[in-house]
Amino acid sequence: MNQIREEIMEKRCIFHIPNYLDPNRASASQIRPKKMMNAFEQIGYKVDIVQGYGRNRKRIIEEIKRNIDNGVKYEFLYSESSTAPTLLTEKHHFPTYPFLDFGFFKYIKDHGIKIGLFYRDIYWKFPEYKKSVKGIKYHAAILMYCYDLMKYKDLVDKLYLPSIEGYKYIKREIPFQIIGELPPGCECNREQAEGRGENKDTITLLYVGGLGEHYRIHEILKAVSEIPKIELNICCREDEWEQEKEFYSKYLKENIHICHEKEKGLEKLYERTDIGLVYFEPSSYRRMAMPYKTFEYLEHGLPVIASSETAIGYFIEKKNIGWSIKYDANELKKMLLRIINNYNEILEKREKCKLEISRNTWMQRAKRVEKDLCQTNEKEQVV
Repeated sequence: MNQIREEIMEKRCIFHIPNYLDPNRASASQIRPKKMMNAFEQIGYKVDIVQGYGRNRKRIIEEIKRNIDNGVKYEFLYSESSTAPTLLTEKHHFPTYPFLDFGFFKYIKDHGIKIGLFYRDIYWKFPEYKKSVKGIKYHAAILMYCYDLMKYKDLVDKLYLPSIEGYKYIKREIPFQIIGELPPGCECNREQAEGRGENKDTITLLYVGGLGEHYRIHEILKAVSEIPKIELNICCREDEWEQEKEFYSKYLKENIHICHEKEKGLEKLYERTDIGLVYFEPSSYRRMAMPYKTFEYLEHGLPVIASSETAIGYFIEKKNIGWSIKYDANELKKMLLRIINNYNEILEKREKCKLEISRNTWMQRAKRVEKDLCQTNEKEQVV
């Protein structure tokens, strides 16, 4: 009896993910949910997680419903969408659980529990998506993505986007009143945030991320190949490099290094880096995207160079934690030559980074969700 009473009094929330999280994948879509789970726990919640393929989610949902029937109080439900439509997240991509997730949302809403959802990606709204998914698969996916938005409008109290710039792509389907911004976060317990200290001989740049059509970084290599005092490390997946190396090989010089490090190896790269890069070829998609790696650079105390007229460029400019410049080799070269002769500029940006770390932690993101959803509940109870 005491155990049941303790469970009822405990501060709890529900964390919902309509797909299986692969522990072996290092993509942002796999890492971010785990960071948010931990963050909710760190701010005092017992987190009941609905995750996995449909069969597993169904079992957990039934357990949570029994909890609610037995008097257990959940403060809110927070969900992170899949990159695929909700109904197509099984291994075979057929909608074998068509009513499971949104049926659960309806049950939660009917019990007066607020729902917040992070809408991960609006890539399907861009022409590039049609090039990668063709024929009947494309039309089926678009139909299912539209169904997701329709259900979000009906059931979700707060719909979070990586950046507010993304709203213009869904403004026909979703009212602005429920929109919130919830970019990636960072950790704040890293010794690396102290930085390397001054180095007069070379400046080391680091790019960590993808290569390919949506991650064109050739202007970086063009600029750095002409400045021997700049070291550039490009850390990417090995298979992506094999696909793209012919395109980039003409720019490779002794001061440009390609590697495929993970975990401890990647940490060593961060330790000897001065500036991080999220400097991509511009596209309409980049105007709303908030690259996860930017905040990993931030937690290591690294100023960032970003492309101007992008969401992340605006963020970096606003926070003064780096440089937002036109995506052009000559512009980049000019800026790097200036910094070589004025290393204090990096040190000044690094101090700004240290200030911003505590304001952009995963815990701060979790507290934002708590404030949005629990505050609404409190107002309704007063009324």
